Amino acid sequence: MENQTGDLDIILVEGLKVTPQSSISAFILLLLIYIFIMVSNISLVVLISTERSLHQPMYLLFCNMSINDVFGASTIIPRLLSDAFTPISERSINYIDCVVQAFAAHFHAGTSHSVLMIMAFDRYVAICNPLRYATIMTLRMVVRLSAGAWLAAFISVAILMGLSIRLSRCRRVIVNPFCDNASLFKLSCESLLYNHIYGLGCAVVILGSSICSVTLTYLRIALVCLTGKNKTLNSKALQTCGTHLVVYVIMLTMSFMPMIIHRRPEWADSGKVASILFFVIPPVMNPVIYGLQCKVLRLKIFSVFHRNRVKDGKSFHK
Repeated sequence: MENQTGDLDIILVEGLKVTPQSSISAFILLLLIYIFIMVSNISLVVLISTERSLHQPMYLLFCNMSINDVFGASTIIPRLLSDAFTPISERSINYIDCVVQAFAAHFHAGTSHSVLMIMAFDRYVAICNPLRYATIMTLRMVVRLSAGAWLAAFISVAILMGLSIRLSRCRRVIVNPFCDNASLFKLSCESLLYNHIYGLGCAVVILGSSICSVTLTYLRIALVCLTGKNKTLNSKALQTCGTHLVVYVIMLTMSFMPMIIHRRPEWADSGKVASILFFVIPPVMNPVIYGLQCKVLRLKIFSVFHRNRVKDGKSFHK
């Protein structure tokens, strides 16, 4: 699709290149993934919200992550589903809607890193300073940290998008599967120096602080566990931290893909699927990993299913 001029308020988004023969299969697969993301993450939030025994810092932070995953997936996947049977040349979006989608996509990414940093801090206090855990990680502290994570992401992304929407536009075609900041400022023919400086600075600060804080935190936790005398508790702590690290590595890997693809235009077509994985893989994996690996959550899930089966059995016999 070549760049065109004309009504610059209507942006053409190439989206995923799917052959007519595979459109139905791609639509069904993406729809099933989206349904699973919504059901699993919302169920986790409802379970934690309704079970008073789960009103603890770690599980409340799980809620943060699940809510953010639902938000991120809903930002990208419904649009891809609506375009599945639309010819590439007819896939259009209003510029304002494109800006909103780009803001939401970056907001989701920034919040994901912030929440995982808070979760690493929570595990650090619980394992390295257990006697003060209840004093430090109070409900008020969890609310403050969570609000700070969302607010910091909101402000940084608002500035990022402000630098892009100030630019005049001379193009109207986005080759990415969805709208993001890089796609927006590439619509302009003006100098992009400030956009590149701030965008790169944001990426370095967010990813750098995320990688450094999580790495140092878990190295400290590993050291405490390996030198501790209580092998059972240490094993449980390492298992919990291992779960968090798996989630973090998955998210970090998905974070780098869009940045690499935007800087390698020759990979644009082959990298389109890779660019949406950040909004698909972590939201699918997070409830599975946390729900099955965390023993307390796993037992609660099984007990809820058991209660429902017992109720259904009684209703049937009546």
